[in-house]
Amino acid sequence: MTSIRLRIPEDVIEDLKEVAPSLGFSGYQPLIRAYIGQGLRRDLARLEKERSDIEALTQSLRNRGVDEKTITAAMREARRKSA
Repeated sequence: MTSIRLRIPEDVIEDLKEVAPSLGFSGYQPLIRAYIGQGLRRDLARLEKERSDIEALTQSLRNRGVDEKTITAAMREARRKSA
């Protein structure tokens, strides 16, 4: 494990300390790690699904005869708009 410093409001720490035992955690720090891990896994799964969806869409476009240059240009445009 790596040690980090993280500024968290005192009321949040107090709430974490209160909730941790009822969720089976020995303290608030393991609960924070669990929350971070859950959120990270959820976001990674969502990003992987998005990548998979994009790959499926681009392959479908290729199968329908859309040229690679058009697909690449459309992907660049979509990235610019979402940034």
